[in-house]
Amino acid sequence: MSSITYTEFKGKVVFVTGVASGIGKEQAHLFLDQGAYVFGFDKAEADSGFSGRFTFFRGDVTNIEDLEQAVSECLAKYNKIDILLNTAGKLDEFKPLVETSEELWDDIYETNVKSYFRLTKLILPIMLKQKSGTIINMASIAGLIGGGGGISYTMSKHAIVGFTKQLALDYANQGIHVVGIAPGAIKTSMNAADFSGDGQMAKWVADETPCKRWASPEEVAQLTLFLASQASSYIQGSIVPIDGGWMTK
Repeated sequence: MSSITYTEFKGKVVFVTGVASGIGKEQAHLFLDQGAYVFGFDKAEADSGFSGRFTFFRGDVTNIEDLEQAVSECLAKYNKIDILLNTAGKLDEFKPLVETSEELWDDIYETNVKSYFRLTKLILPIMLKQKSGTIINMASIAGLIGGGGGISYTMSKHAIVGFTKQLALDYANQGIHVVGIAPGAIKTSMNAADFSGDGQMAKWVADETPCKRWASPEEVAQLTLFLASQASSYIQGSIVPIDGGWMTK
């Protein structure tokens, strides 16, 4: 897939979570291709295929000390953070309420919601001091409708939609650009279970999607580039679906 060239990202510093795989990995690659510096965060080890402008920090987004140390190291190396991509997240095996333990609920909340709150709260003051910054939160179609996950995942992504909208409203007049992305069926390791066995779940999802296919993580990363660019600076607080038409039904 060819990529639009955005010269404005050259020299920018991008902090991205969930960088070891899936959407986060593709976001990192595309921003590096555009000349940015990328500070990647993940609890799994990132592969060695990134360019020399990439710095990796291994940590857990649910651990505040890890987040604090990562932000500190990013600032020590690059002296600024221009773009925050809150991308890390996890699924809940589509479990309904009666099958959802309190431990699962808390784990999904800590990973998908509280980590966004904590990391954004650490980085936002840096952006406010710079009088500029872009924050892109990974929501989901499960943040806009039911059926995109189990009850804890759907709760978490609805929370991120609200978090994004209020954050955008509160800081729009201070140079902070805030948007959300709502992916539908994206073929990543997080959705590997859908492709296991005879792959009937993956086939059903594709058949139920108007575009009749799953998307690649790179397609979400391409949208991220556009939403982080000056071309989309008047898009504020919006949650942009990339779902193959799923929500048109």
